[in-house]
Amino acid sequence: MWYVSTRGMAPRVDFEGALFSGYAPDGGLYMPEELPQLDRETLRQWSVLSYPSLVKELCSLFIGPELIPRDDLNDLIDRAFSRFRHKEVVHLSRLRNGLNVLELWHGVTYAFKDLSLCCAARFLQYFLEKRKKHITVVVGTSGDTGSAAIESVQGAENVDLIVLLPKGRCTKIQELQMTTVLRENVHVFGVEGNSDELDEPIKAMFADVAFVKEHNLMSLNSVNWSRVLVQMAHHFFAYFRCAPALDLHPLPPVEVVVPSGAAGNLAAGFIAQKMGLPIHLVVAVNYNDIIHRTVQRGDFSLSEAVKPTLASAMDIQVPYNMERIFWLLAGSDSQVTRALMEQFERTGSVSLPKELHSKLSEAVTSQSVSDEAIIQTMGRCWEENQYLLCPHSAVAMSYHYQQADRRQPSPPRSCLAPASAAKFPEAVLAAGLTPETPAEILALEHKEARCTPMRKGDDWTRMLRGLIEDLSRQRQGRFRKAPA
Repeated sequence: MWYVSTRGMAPRVDFEGALFSGYAPDGGLYMPEELPQLDRETLRQWSVLSYPSLVKELCSLFIGPELIPRDDLNDLIDRAFSRFRHKEVVHLSRLRNGLNVLELWHGVTYAFKDLSLCCAARFLQYFLEKRKKHITVVVGTSGDTGSAAIESVQGAENVDLIVLLPKGRCTKIQELQMTTVLRENVHVFGVEGNSDELDEPIKAMFADVAFVKEHNLMSLNSVNWSRVLVQMAHHFFAYFRCAPALDLHPLPPVEVVVPSGAAGNLAAGFIAQKMGLPIHLVVAVNYNDIIHRTVQRGDFSLSEAVKPTLASAMDIQVPYNMERIFWLLAGSDSQVTRALMEQFERTGSVSLPKELHSKLSEAVTSQSVSDEAIIQTMGRCWEENQYLLCPHSAVAMSYHYQQADRRQPSPPRSCLAPASAAKFPEAVLAAGLTPETPAEILALEHKEARCTPMRKGDDWTRMLRGLIEDLSRQRQGRFRKAPA
C-alpha cells in the first residue's frame, strides 16, 4: 500500500513514511494511492466483529505485513486499547426516540482522540525501536488532542512531545489534563491565541524541510494519516450496530452524524463510504461554520474571526482534512486540489468549482448549531433519558432531534459522541444540569502544573525552534556521556 500527497508534488511513501511525516513535503496530506473495495461478503463477516477487531482488519488493509506483520499488528492494537474503561472500547447507547449515541470517549482522557492516538503511538514506538531512532512530536490542540497525545507517549524514552494549547480557550479540565503531566519528555506551551493561530508556527516550522529532517520532527494532529485510518472504524462500527439486516439487496443505508471541527472524522467517513460502506454522512458544526458553508454554497472561506462557543474543541476555521475530501471527490485529481488549497492559503477564500460542490452536497448533509440549540439539546436528552451529553455530542444530537420532530421516515441514525460530559462541567451547568465528575478528574485541581507562556508579540516559531534545538543538544550530551 502506497500513499500519495493530495497535491501531487511529493514522492509516494509507505505507511511508515506517512506516519512519520504528517504533512507531505509539498504541503499536502497523504492518502492511499488506491482504496480497497469491500464486497457484501466482507461486510457481512465484519458485522459481528468487536471495535478492536474492526480496527485490526482496517489497519491490515492499509499497513503492509512487510512493515508490521499481522501478529505484531494485532498485539499493538490490543495494547493500545488495554486502558479503556469500557470492555467494548466503543459503546452504542440506544436512547428514546431512535437516538443512537456512539460513545467514543471511554479512553483515559475521556475523548475520542484516545482511540486513534493510542494506536498511532504504538505504531510509532514499534518503528522507533526497530530503527533505534528518536523523534520529537509537535502537536497543536483545540482541547483534546494534546491530552490524548500526552497520555499516549508520556515517559517514552524515544519520543519528546511538544504541545501548543490555546490559553483560556479550552475548559479548565482540558488544560489541567495537559499541564499537570510533569514528565521529562512532555513540554507544554500556553498560547495567547486561538487554535488556528497556534497552528501557524507549527506549519511554518514544518515547511523548513531541512530543520524537520535534522531534528526528526513529526506532527500527530489530525492531518496524520494514522489517525484518520483508525477513525474509519467508528463508521463501520456505527453501521454494523445500527443496520437492520445485512441480507437485504441493496444493503440498507445508515445515517452517521459527525460533529466536526478539523474534519478528521468526516474524512474517515468519506473514505469508508468510498470503500463500499453504505452510510450517508451528516456533518454538524457549531457557529464556526466553514464546513457547513462549503457544503451548502461551495463557500470555503474564512470568517472574520473564530467565535468562542460551548463546543470549544470545534472552534476551528481551518478544517484541514477537507483537503482529503476535495481530493477524493475530484477523483484523486491533485492538480485541482493543489490549486484550491494554494488559493485558500493565499487568500483565505475559495469558491468550489460547480462540479466539485455538486458532488460534495450529494455526499453529505450539513447543519450549523447555535449555543442555544446545544443547551436545549443537552436539556432534552437529560429530560428524556437521564443521559448527560457533552456540548460537542449535543451538536450532533441537535440534528437528530430536528429530524425526529419532523416525523418523516429516515434510515437508522447513529450520532458520534466525541467526548464525555465530565470534561465540560461549565456547559453542563449552562444547560441547568448537574455535572457528574469522576474522582480522577477532580484530583487534577490539586496537582502541580507546568506550562510555558507564548504571548502576543513573542516570536512563536522562534520559541518553538529554540526548544527543539535545546532538546537535540541535551540528547547529544546524554549520548556522549553514555558508557561505551
